[in-house]
Amino acid sequence: MTTTAEVRRDGRRQHLDGVAIASLLLCSALWGLNQVAAKVALAEIPPLAQAAARSLGAALLLLAWARWRGVALWSGDGTWRGGLAAGALFAAEFACIFVGLQFTSASRMAVFIYLSPFVVALGMPFIARGERLAPAQWLGLATAFAGVAWAFAEGFVPAAAAGPRQWLGDTLGVAAAMLWGATTLTIRATSLASAPAEKTLLYQLAISGVLLALAAGLAGERWPSQLGTLAWSSLAFQTVIVSFASYLLWFWLVRHYPATRIAAFTLLTPLAGLIAGVGLLGEPLTLRLVVAVAAVVVGIALVSRR
Repeated sequence: MTTTAEVRRDGRRQHLDGVAIASLLLCSALWGLNQVAAKVALAEIPPLAQAAARSLGAALLLLAWARWRGVALWSGDGTWRGGLAAGALFAAEFACIFVGLQFTSASRMAVFIYLSPFVVALGMPFIARGERLAPAQWLGLATAFAGVAWAFAEGFVPAAAAGPRQWLGDTLGVAAAMLWGATTLTIRATSLASAPAEKTLLYQLAISGVLLALAAGLAGERWPSQLGTLAWSSLAFQTVIVSFASYLLWFWLVRHYPATRIAAFTLLTPLAGLIAGVGLLGEPLTLRLVVAVAAVVVGIALVSRR
């Protein structure tokens, strides 16, 4: 049970309780699988077109959900500026992920995109003074960063496991992490922080869907005339389970719990992504990647301390 002392005046809890931990574990598992699903679908669906389809499909589901729940999405609450910024960042993040998956493995991508807590940790003190990290928590972030940096260097060797342009895919993964962290900070720093989770998510899904569709058209991508069962299943998983359900849960967590600790806890996702990539796709398991995952798990233990 959460005590009164653990809840701030704005209704945000100071620590992660059982509900938050269970929700974050579920999100981490789903997001780790998401990289595998996207990688599988890339065999038939171009990257930007795939990213656009999942965002637009999830936006339609969210509209239906909000209508059923009676959530006001169109009120003039001044959130549109923050919404536009968050949506544009969201589009850029997933453009980096889906394009990057063409050059690196799903398991590596799952590790690199979860560098986002560094961006959140560095930016949050400028937004909420009460969310500064203690020295032990900074040590946790540094440990995770060191492990991931060591794994990143593997992409520059001639015999890189994922191919000669692995470094490019890894770099896009890191860029996606920066963009994800910037999106979290934008939500907390603007009026989106007090908006319904459904509205916050709709801004990102709808705006990113439109921007990614435009980018796909400019890049000359075309939707395939026929898709196999595996590609449809992958796209459905990404749209319904990940982009709609898990993101809705994520933004509810961002509103009710410390953003820095939430972002750091999701570093468990690389472990899920590593297991899924190796187990389901047969991707190479290197020593550097194992060390990177171990480092981020240690980082989580330190950052999540009260």
